[in-house]
Amino acid sequence: MKRAMFIINPSSGKEEAPVYKELVIEALSRMGFETELRETAKEGDATRFAADACKNEFDFVMAMGGDGTINESVAGLAEQPYKPLFSFIPLGTVNDFARALGISLDPEEAIAALETGVVKKVDIAKVGDRYFMNILALGALAEATYHVTPEQKTKLGAFAYLLEGLKALTHDEETYFEIEHDQGRWEGEAKLVLAALTNSVGGFEKLAPDAQTDDGLLHLYIVKNAALPAFVRMAGELMIGRLEHDPAVDVIHAKSVSVKTKEPLDCNIDGEAGFKTPFTIEVLPKHIEVLVPPQDAD
Repeated sequence: MKRAMFIINPSSGKEEAPVYKELVIEALSRMGFETELRETAKEGDATRFAADACKNEFDFVMAMGGDGTINESVAGLAEQPYKPLFSFIPLGTVNDFARALGISLDPEEAIAALETGVVKKVDIAKVGDRYFMNILALGALAEATYHVTPEQKTKLGAFAYLLEGLKALTHDEETYFEIEHDQGRWEGEAKLVLAALTNSVGGFEKLAPDAQTDDGLLHLYIVKNAALPAFVRMAGELMIGRLEHDPAVDVIHAKSVSVKTKEPLDCNIDGEAGFKTPFTIEVLPKHIEVLVPPQDAD
């Protein structure tokens, strides 16, 4: 019988995970899997569990939880000699990876879709010893996300991050960046640098409308001027998927990017605290196989 490891964060999604646990186990059973349940209790558990599934050559890793749990699970699979098939039920605030892959944000719908899912190879990115699936941010917005409270996330969801970002972008100073990439070099002052892997960033699905989960590219957005009038204009363009056409935004599409700043600057990796500059980001193309709804598969 095929073996599945089911990684669950019992406290995620307003503690809804236990409600859906049995539904997932039943679906996996119908798919022919014998399921081993692993519940996370602390940071890093999901990464350790997923790495253990690789070592013991499980056939499938299923994760259920918030953005952090999904990110940790992918990190446990990354660069392993053997990687099981992966999928997940999103119970987070933003759920960008699920949005990009067409996985329903309704847990029951996402569980039901498992049995008709198809395999898609997707990109992830590596920076230092960390991995991400959606976004690395530098500058005002990156630091602003640390000020979002759990209460704001519960009430406002993705808009909580946007509101904090608005405050920061209209007050912070610009930073001098040197960016080396496989298409050339960019240098200058900017308020914000975003390196996106998917079209969905912060819950907004039109930041990088041309980004595909398997195109092998980072989509770099450099915001050079974010005074209030410019930001209002850019916010409108973001909503209709035309941010890259704004005169205050430079866009670079590259397989790898090295970033330097005059002073060390913190980055944010998929919503979590990351490294200080300098560092290099590298795309690992079509690195993991994910079970997704049929409409998103090749």
